[in-house]
Amino acid sequence: MSIFVVGINHKTAPVAIREQLAFAPEQMSAALQSATGVMDENLILSTCNRTEWYAASQKEQPAVAQITDTMIHWLADFHHFPAEKLRSYLFIHHADKAVQHALRVACGLDSMVLGEPQIFGQLKTALRAAADARTSGKRLSRLMQHAFTTAKRVRTQTSIGTNPVSVAFAAVSLSKQIFSHLEEQTALLVGAGETIELVGRHLTTQNIGHIIVANRSADKAVQLAQTYQGTGIGLTALADYLPQADIIIASTASPLPVIAKGMVERALKARKHRPVFMVDIAVPRDIEPEVAELDDVYLYTVDDLQSVIAENIASRQQAAAQAEVMVQQETQQFMGWLRAQDQQKLIRRYRERNANIRDDVLLKAQKILQNKTAEEALTFLANTLTNKLTHAPTSALHQAAKTGDDQLLQTALMLFDLDDGQEKTTLPRTPEDK
Repeated sequence: MSIFVVGINHKTAPVAIREQLAFAPEQMSAALQSATGVMDENLILSTCNRTEWYAASQKEQPAVAQITDTMIHWLADFHHFPAEKLRSYLFIHHADKAVQHALRVACGLDSMVLGEPQIFGQLKTALRAAADARTSGKRLSRLMQHAFTTAKRVRTQTSIGTNPVSVAFAAVSLSKQIFSHLEEQTALLVGAGETIELVGRHLTTQNIGHIIVANRSADKAVQLAQTYQGTGIGLTALADYLPQADIIIASTASPLPVIAKGMVERALKARKHRPVFMVDIAVPRDIEPEVAELDDVYLYTVDDLQSVIAENIASRQQAAAQAEVMVQQETQQFMGWLRAQDQQKLIRRYRERNANIRDDVLLKAQKILQNKTAEEALTFLANTLTNKLTHAPTSALHQAAKTGDDQLLQTALMLFDLDDGQEKTTLPRTPEDK
């Protein structure tokens, strides 16, 4: 069983490409079901910074190139994106590299914001979606659980979670550079997910004047806004409230922009062209890119937040180095489990063969009991069972001794627990072997 991951992230593709390859929540179940026609187990992680397809296949190593090529074409076809163009943005990992990548992602080591914790919850959501669609399977489920355990270990044993930084934190930090004091400003938050909730908390700690939350579900917007003593509205009322907003931060799961250039133009006119700071965290984008062309608008995307984020991660670098060592250890541990799973059939066959030998010899010993003493039956049972169980291994060892296969002979010492700590030796040859 091999594990693969094929995807794009903020390091391999710009937001304009990432948004074309993102999976909306309402697409996820259908996408996972479709992917089962390609791979045996499937899980898709789709966030504003990455789209990653984790998969497991029963096919053996020689077919790796063929498998990844098939995965690339499926991903391209699903999003109606040219396959050859897609290749230039993709990363592809297989076996231990795929496992290591999954663990690094869970720990926040592959995030735009080093060590950010949001990815942990996003991975859990991805696993839940795969489990609901019944596509995660034994290997990928175990991989994700191992990734969660590793992430928890990293957070408890290193300081990577200190000095909180995130895309939400970076957005609020940047807004302070535009408006040095936020007490008199109004922030419009578009969406009601985890990122927007975090933005709201950061703004509250910075004493923002007022918060408006806009969401497709007005009830959810009102509920979230109440935690900030703010105002909640539905998206249909967005245009009416835009003129009030000095800061606009958007992060929805909408497949199309929810803030158009025309809406912003009308809002600026009503504001008498007082400047507006806008951050579009969403992928696909919530704010039409053409809005950046307007005067008095400062529009940033998630990619623009890189420089702000860089200033806040220096203290996490040493912790990240410690975390990388842990990831390497945990990767090897998982690969050991995976290899053991691949050999379960071999182990079962070995045990079943020995069980059949046992049953056959026992039956013969029981027949001997009908005419002979119990001692004779037990002697037959012990001798015959020993001879039959050791016949195949000893034959192989005699052949290894004849051909000078020291590697097999040394493996046998360990396998049969015969190594008494003495210097390396080969098993003695019997007279008939000479």
